[in-house]
Amino acid sequence: MDLTWMAWTGPTATFFIIIFLLLCMMGVWEYFKPGGDPRHGILGLDTTRGDRLFITLLGSGFIHIAWLGLLDITIWGAMVLSICYAFAVFKWV
Repeated sequence: MDLTWMAWTGPTATFFIIIFLLLCMMGVWEYFKPGGDPRHGILGLDTTRGDRLFITLLGSGFIHIAWLGLLDITIWGAMVLSICYAFAVFKWV
């Protein structure tokens, strides 16, 4: 399989591997504790774990895109910012 058309760097591969692992962990979590743990967060919406994961992944993607478009430094800072964002989403949303 020829994947030379994609610029697979270490940070890019790490980002997608983390997304895959998060989806696997959420599946295991849902298996052992079904129901999604719904709660009413600061957005005024009732969200489940899956909703919060989706919001986190979407926001992390935008953080990485903005980082690449606006800054000319290593992308590892975007990863750290995305992890902080994920903790905030799972705590308050």
